[in-house]
Parts: sequence; C-alpha cells; structure tokens
Amino acid sequence: MNLTAEERKQYSRHLLLNEVGKEGQLKLKKAKVLVIGAGGLSTPVLQYLTAAGVGRIGVIDDDVVDETNLQRQVLFTQQDKGKSKVESAVQKLKQLNPFIRFDVYKERLSKENVFNVFEPYEIIVDGTDNFPTRYLINDAAVLLDKIVVFGSIFKFDGQVSVFNYKNGPTYRCIYPTPPSPNAVPNCSDVGVLGILPGIIGSFQANEVLKIILGIGEVLSGKLLQFDALSMKQSILTFKKNPNIQITDLSEDYQGFCGLVEIAEVNFSEFKANASAYHVLDVRKAKEYQEFSFAGLNIPLDELTERLSEIPTDKKLLVVCKSGMRSRKAIQLLKESSFDFQLYNLKGGLDSIKSYDQIPL
Repeated sequence: MNLTAEERKQYSRHLLLNEVGKEGQLKLKKAKVLVIGAGGLSTPVLQYLTAAGVGRIGVIDDDVVDETNLQRQVLFTQQDKGKSKVESAVQKLKQLNPFIRFDVYKERLSKENVFNVFEPYEIIVDGTDNFPTRYLINDAAVLLDKIVVFGSIFKFDGQVSVFNYKNGPTYRCIYPTPPSPNAVPNCSDVGVLGILPGIIGSFQANEVLKIILGIGEVLSGKLLQFDALSMKQSILTFKKNPNIQITDLSEDYQGFCGLVEIAEVNFSEFKANASAYHVLDVRKAKEYQEFSFAGLNIPLDELTERLSEIPTDKKLLVVCKSGMRSRKAIQLLKESSFDFQLYNLKGGLDSIKSYDQIPL
C-alpha cells in the first residue's frame, strides 16, 4: 500500500509533521473505524476522520434528518430534511475526500447485528445518546477486543474517554450501573448548546487519530470533563475493575437500564382512530400553551401527584416534544399500577410535519 500523488497533496500538512509523516499517513489509510450514530457527536467525528484520511469508515444510524438537528449537526442542510442521515452524511463526506471507503448501515444497532457490524473494524466511536446502547457497545467491544472512543454531552457539559484500550478499563468500570431512567433528561427535552457536540466530537476524533498513529497520551483510564461556559477541563482517573466479567450478550439492556417495554403508535396510526384515545401531554405548561393537542396537560415532574386526573375509559396516548419524556411518563404510570392501555407517540410532536394535520 502506498500514497498516490493526489493523496500526498491532500494530506500534505500531515506529511510535514514528524509525528505523522508518510508512515503515519499510511497507518491512517489502513485503519478501519466504525462510527455509531450520525448525529451531533458523530458528524464532526466523521468529518475529521474523513479529512484525516482514515481509509475505511463505517457509519450506522436508522434515523432521518430533522429540522431540529440543524442547530448542531452542521454536516446537514435544509435540503437533507427527511433523508437518511447515513446516506446524506456519506454523500457529503465523499465530496470532502474521494479516497475513503465508506460502509453504510441504515439500521439501528442491536444485540442481533452488533457482532457482524463490529467485526471489520478496529476502533468503535460511540456517538449514541442512551444508556442501553452504550452498555451494548461496551460489552460487544470487550467480547471482540475492540477499542471504544466514548463521548457524551448534556446542555453545556461534555465527557470523553477511551475504553478497552490495550485491555484497559471499560465503560462498566466507571459506570457499573446506569442512572435511574428519569435522572438524565435527553437533549431533545432540555436542549444543548449547538457548538458543544462539535467540540466533544472533535475530541473523540483526536483520540481516534492518536490511537491509530501511536502518539500522545490516550484517554484510557481517564474521563475528560469539559464545561463550555467556563472553558474548564478536568480529568478523572479510574482503574479497571477485575470483578467485572463479560462473557456474552445475555443482558436485557433495556431492563438493566430500568426501561420497560412500551407500546408506540406513529401519528398517522393515531390520526386514523383518534376518537379511541385520550391524550396526555407531559411537557411543561409553557410548551403546552405554545402548541398542543386538545388533551390533558400534566408536566412530567407533577405526574405522580396528579394521577387521579388521568381518565381511564379509553386508550391513553402520551405525548411530548421528542417522545422521551412521554416514555418516562408511561414508565411512571406502569410503576403506579395503571393497567389501562398506554401508548407513546413515536417521535413525539417533532414527528408531525405540519400542525394542521392534527385532527383534534
């Protein structure tokens, strides 16, 4: 394997670095990296790995581009709305660097496909936003001896670490148990500073390049914490826990993270039989006043105190902006022994393309 004249020109600034040079650029060209997700964290990772010349890049995501993504997922444009994220991303990345092989997985990562998806790659970049998938990624990576570059964001704060590097600590070593389902809101519910995933995703891409090139100090056994408001960074160190043994993927990851199975209906299914449902909106009162179904509004943090207000003579459709708070609400209702039929609006109110579609 060698570099073509076109590649030497494209990577000329790398070739000038003693720590990279031709040998390092060939390492990048030979490298195989899988990026999980094509959202806020993953899009800057994909852009920088592509620009750097990582030779084979896989990307897996089953989502489509939504207008609410554009505030932070700057790889996409208005013209991409409604299109597959992975297909739109790869189309643009090929324009950035035509020398890269891209593998497109337009599907959701699961216990059923994780081994086949992970197998060709040496490094796994975790750009996900939910705990069941993070534990699944960790366990599959341990079983297949893959390195995981982890990132997470919340409002103005971000974290980065590297797991399972040279038999080092894993995600379970620092997070042996997940938080309760209602403890960590999703960015769809609480928001996120648009630049933050770009910063944290760039940190993740930096770790990938250091690992491939064999330079610098890898964040193995270290958790970098970043505050975008103060620009402060701190590094927490942690060690491998020898008592954690992962032998298979028999874990019920949803159950382990305290999530119960929840029935969902999309908007068109609800619209076709709207009279069969009562609607419970669990957003805050201000959100409800700006736009709502003609249903009952009980904010999520008031739900357990106001259970007696919820009607039980029909199916109950629980709604919020993204579908995350409504899932948590259904879980609370189930834990409170509500035995009537509970349904989540899949994708939340964001899934409704125009509000004049609403039948109520």
